[in-house]
Amino acid sequence: MTYPLHVPSLLPPAPWLPGLALVVVVALAVRKSRTFGAFAGVILGVPTYVAVALGPHLAWGWLLGAAQLLAAFHILALVVRPAMRPAWFRLSVSIPGLWFVAGSLLALPWAIAASFGLHPWGAWAPFGLAAFGVFQSLWTREETVSLRLDVPASAELAPHPEAIATGQGRPLRIVQITDPHLGPFMPIERLRRICQRAVEREPDLILLTGDLMTMESHDVGVVTEALAPLAGMRGRVFACHGNHDHEARRVVEQAYAAHGIELLVDDAAVVNTPAGAVQILGLDFVWRGRAAHVASVVERHPRLRDATRVLLMHDPGAFTHVPDGEADLVLSGHTHGGQLGLLSLGLQSTILRWITKIPDHGPWAKGRNRLYVHRAQGHYGYPVRLGVPAEQSLLQVYPRQR
Repeated sequence: MTYPLHVPSLLPPAPWLPGLALVVVVALAVRKSRTFGAFAGVILGVPTYVAVALGPHLAWGWLLGAAQLLAAFHILALVVRPAMRPAWFRLSVSIPGLWFVAGSLLALPWAIAASFGLHPWGAWAPFGLAAFGVFQSLWTREETVSLRLDVPASAELAPHPEAIATGQGRPLRIVQITDPHLGPFMPIERLRRICQRAVEREPDLILLTGDLMTMESHDVGVVTEALAPLAGMRGRVFACHGNHDHEARRVVEQAYAAHGIELLVDDAAVVNTPAGAVQILGLDFVWRGRAAHVASVVERHPRLRDATRVLLMHDPGAFTHVPDGEADLVLSGHTHGGQLGLLSLGLQSTILRWITKIPDHGPWAKGRNRLYVHRAQGHYGYPVRLGVPAEQSLLQVYPRQR
């Protein structure tokens, strides 16, 4: 008599493997640097807890342990050699692993409930939401935003949606590129397409407001190749630093110089456009003393008469330090639009608006100054977008009547 041999199509990992992977990867990360070790501990620690807490309660719960191993492998690859990975690695390791990290953070309340002996009803829901977030992270919709600068505003910082409207005359046409964060969700080819499409929309200016890279992409060749289409707009492309650009300043400088992109580090430039003269002032990113920094840069570069004044400032949190009347328009990024929110449902709420007063996306105003916070093409930190799609917009700016 013969007996059929049953071989499951997918074998669950041993229960102790995720915990071992956590210990090994974090230990190696700490050897690289304490900061990176802390990062690895958070990125892998919460998902490991969630996998252990929810796994026994879910059919196919062992899949959580397998996904946690992928997340650990993604971090391990960064420890061994930070570099842009090929498509097969991103699709089979990085993106599934980061999906699990995102889903685990959303599923934390279910895991806590399970730890207290409660049944975690609907615990697959956060992982389903995270899967939708992966889709939003890989797709960018083109938009056209018309912004009027002559709409009155109060002396208090506030969103200014009424500034979104048609205006009179020929607008200043700007494409902003911000926070692409070259990495798992932003390969070289995708950023090249974003840059190519920016050129094809024939703007007056293309303005980059920082954070080109993640630790995977601190490579001159990578960044230079990704930005190549912008070489066709020499003399009309300007940039400022973001906080992550400080991690590899020389890489940024060389990549920009290769394509004639003017990097403004607390400096100004003037360019004539079909909409008139534009004075562009680029501020460096600083962590401390922002008010004094903004005041000193603005004082060194006074406004020019009959020119629209545009400030490039990566962090919108510094907007309140711009002296009243010193900026027709400030362009920022940094927040990734809030990254988690309800914009996809037509609402303006994001997690940043729930917990902070930092401008998160869209038009804002304070006195005579105007701010536009771009939702960014990429993201970083929390590993997917959810409810806040990436932005690839043409900004039509109708200046104040002089």
